[in-house]
Order: sequence, then C-alpha cells, then structure tokens
Amino acid sequence: MPGTPRTMEPRDEQPVDRPGDEKNVTPARGNNAARNAGAGAVGLALLVAKFKGLIVLLLQFKFLFVFAKVFALSWTFLLSLWLYVLFFGWRFAIVILLALAVHELGHYFAFRAYGLEARLPQFIPFLGAYTMGTPPDDLEHDAYIALAGPLTGLALAALCFGIGSFLKDPFWMAVADVSAFLNLFNLLPMVPFDGGRVIAAVWPPLWILGIAGFVIAAIAWHIPIIFVIVIGALGIPAIVAMWRGHVDPRAATLTVAARVRVSISYVGTALGLLFILSQAHVGTSGAVTPW
Repeated sequence: MPGTPRTMEPRDEQPVDRPGDEKNVTPARGNNAARNAGAGAVGLALLVAKFKGLIVLLLQFKFLFVFAKVFALSWTFLLSLWLYVLFFGWRFAIVILLALAVHELGHYFAFRAYGLEARLPQFIPFLGAYTMGTPPDDLEHDAYIALAGPLTGLALAALCFGIGSFLKDPFWMAVADVSAFLNLFNLLPMVPFDGGRVIAAVWPPLWILGIAGFVIAAIAWHIPIIFVIVIGALGIPAIVAMWRGHVDPRAATLTVAARVRVSISYVGTALGLLFILSQAHVGTSGAVTPW
C-alpha cells in the first residue's frame, strides 16, 4: 500500500565488504554538517546585512528620543539663561540659575526620597522655577519636601561663604549673599512660597503674617508690580479656601509633636539663612560689584 513501510526479508547471501566503504561514509557526513553550518552562517550574515539599515535607523531615532527628552527638560533653563544674560550679564545670570537649580533639586530629591514621582525642575524667566511631584499622604512629609529647597539653598550659601572667606574673594561672597536672600525670601509664610507650604502643616492662619511681610518687602525693595500680581494670583485661592474654613484632610492625622518638629526645622533654616546673609553681605560691602 502506498505509504506503508516495506520490510525486506533476510537473504542467505553474506554481505560483501568493499574496500574503503567505512572511510567514505564518515567524511560524507562531516561534509554535510560543514555545508549546513556554512549555509546558516551565510544566511545570518545576509539577514544582518538586510536589516543593517533598519538597525542604524532605530539607533538614530533612539538618540533623537533622548535628545528630545533632554531638550524638553532643559529648554526653560536655556531660555532663562539667555534672558538673564541679556539683562544682567553672564556672571550674575549663572549665579541666579545656580541658586535656583540647587533649590529646586532639593525639592526633587526630597520627593524621590519619600518614594514619590517627581519631574525635573522647570524655569520661568524672572519669576523663578518650580518642581512638580506627587503630594505625599503625610502633611509633615509635605512640609519637609517644601523645606528641602531652602535647606539645600542654605547649604549652597554656606559653601560659597566658606570659599569666599578662605579666598577673600568678593565674588563667592556675592554668590552666598544671593543664594541666602532668594531662599530666605522663599520662606515667607504665605502660599505659593515654600514657607507657606511649611506653615500649612503648623497653623495656616499664619499666612496672614506672610502676606503682610510680602507687602512690606515689595514696597521696601521696589519689587516689580507684575511679580506682586502673579504671586497674589497664585496665593489668593488658598487664602480664600482657608477663610471659608477649608482644612487640609491630612491635618487630621498631624500630631502636636509633628507640628513642633516642622516649626523647629522652619525656624532653624530661616535663622541659618539669615546668618549667612548678614555675614556675606558684610563681606561684599565696599567691594566692587563682582558681576
């Protein structure tokens, strides 16, 4: 039947040995294996050659993706740098952006330290910078994340003050002065400043003192009216919500001990910045403007 294996009945004839049979069979099998391996290698080479262009193109696109991501994170920094250089000169521009970047990275790493998602800092020319992240469930942690910016700013100011004192260089004293001033100003106890978020964990009605302090500072230092309007627009919603009796739900779990810890951290950071500011300002008094 077609397809059925057929068996051969054994015969009486004795097999005849032919000289060289064993020698011829083994090399034939070896040659077939070598041919198969060679064919596989050739096929793989052809496949790689065929898709080489595609691989190179994908690698180029990967580079473009990385470049786009870096540019998306840095274009606000570069724009701020360009504008600050135009208005203030390159040295002062670098100092301002250095202080802002260190401050915002403090927030960023604080978010990450608590296991929260965060985006890298974004810069707004002449207004500062901000770092967005997932709010923590604990209001005390939220206060420490807000305080992390001024705290790293204090570290930068102290470092620059130490370098300036050692080198007797007014430039480093000026850097410490600027960093301490920006971070101390940011500790004003009103939203949207970091100080407002810290005080929200202590006692939100203290925001009223922050508003009064901001108005006095704006008048004394001739702060541009556009800056005052922007800060007011950002802070009014929280002030109105507090006035209407809205309370952050996270405040219900905040203990008295936690409020005390936050208060001590806030006051300690503010006093440290005030000390560096006073000392660095004395170090730059009478010196030629280092910018």
